[in-house]
Amino acid sequence: MNDTTTPILGLNERTSELDRAHVFHSWSAQGALKPLVIAGGLGCRVWDHDGRSYLDFSSQLVNVNIGHQHPAVVKAIVEQASLLATIAPSTANLARGEAALRIVNRAPEGFNKVFFTNGGADANENAIRMARLHTGRDKVLSTYRSYHGNTGAAVVATGDWRRVPNEYARGHVHFFGPFLYRSEFWATTPEQESERALRHLERVIQSEGSTSIAAVLLETVPGTAGVMLPPPGYLAGVRALCDRYGIMLILDEVMCGFGRTGRWFAFEGYEVTPDLITFAKGVNSGYVPTGGVLISDSIAASFDTAVFPGGLTYSGHPLAMASIVAALDAMDDEGIVENAARIGRSVLAPGLAALAASHPIIGEVRGEGVFWALELVADQDTREPVSAAVMARIKTELLARGLLPFLIENRIHVVPPCVVTDAEVSEALVIYDEVLSLDLLHS
Repeated sequence: MNDTTTPILGLNERTSELDRAHVFHSWSAQGALKPLVIAGGLGCRVWDHDGRSYLDFSSQLVNVNIGHQHPAVVKAIVEQASLLATIAPSTANLARGEAALRIVNRAPEGFNKVFFTNGGADANENAIRMARLHTGRDKVLSTYRSYHGNTGAAVVATGDWRRVPNEYARGHVHFFGPFLYRSEFWATTPEQESERALRHLERVIQSEGSTSIAAVLLETVPGTAGVMLPPPGYLAGVRALCDRYGIMLILDEVMCGFGRTGRWFAFEGYEVTPDLITFAKGVNSGYVPTGGVLISDSIAASFDTAVFPGGLTYSGHPLAMASIVAALDAMDDEGIVENAARIGRSVLAPGLAALAASHPIIGEVRGEGVFWALELVADQDTREPVSAAVMARIKTELLARGLLPFLIENRIHVVPPCVVTDAEVSEALVIYDEVLSLDLLHS
């Protein structure tokens, strides 16, 4: 199916039957699931087999930064498959080298090596391992409002509810990061929030024993937890604390990297350079599973003579590497990162602010680039989150109007592909406005 006008009747039903019978879905109780059927996509739109089209303002899992079915990326995957579909990671492969070069060229000075993984979770897993081996220390500090993936150490580094039934890894400590709207520090200004959050972190470091801590692991901009932009000075302050106590700083750019914030890396906007950078998602928009760790030269040197005790069968898979090269080249050539910055600054920021001014259910608007969240509340004074039932109705109403949303807890995450146009944002804003105008709290 090449467009939304040629239905193939019966395939929606067949897809749903097969899914119900044989597919086990993540993060879900299986019995009541009725997943949306998606058959194809192009740019910022997807559709089912019956021709029903949706404007994708989820970017699926906030990863399809370059949009669906970008021809250059699809072509690169096909050409690589015809040349060499797979090869062991112990070999040297041109596509792998070119992909690493593209990534290193966008990294800060002092980063010249990339370890490729299968996705973001095992990128964080291996970054944690590198930090521990480099420092000879054990503990990893991360925030409660965070998500770092669903593998052994990554899910325990995660702060949200998914950590609790999976706490089998050792050496993890959590602390509260800054979030002024729901401050843990009784702060009333961004500056207060930053100062007090840094003081809290230092006390945790001291209380845990600074010489036992290998790394602080942070999402540069926490995504799943709510698109919480770090307040002024916070990330620089974390960097200073890490330097003071000999701790490695790992910045998780899995969701916020490669254009999502309107920059190649989100941390470029916050005057900080980490020791390790993890990535996935936007590096090739998920066309083939991949991720990786950008390694600072000092940490890479630790393994010049010592063996790095880690590896993956599909590390640097040729199809994934070809997709990275094509995606990053296309993003560069077509000004896609710049488009994300402009859309955020000139279209989404004013458009979402206007929505907030019109709808008391919106407690706060946060974001940059094509990375935004609407925090929905039952009461603006108490900031009580809306209920799960309200969010379920919002999802139903958005889908009924042809918008595929990304909803988490009491938030609408506004996260279209970086290629989104002004017209598509306008279309989405009209739909959000219609749905939020409904009597959601009293129905």
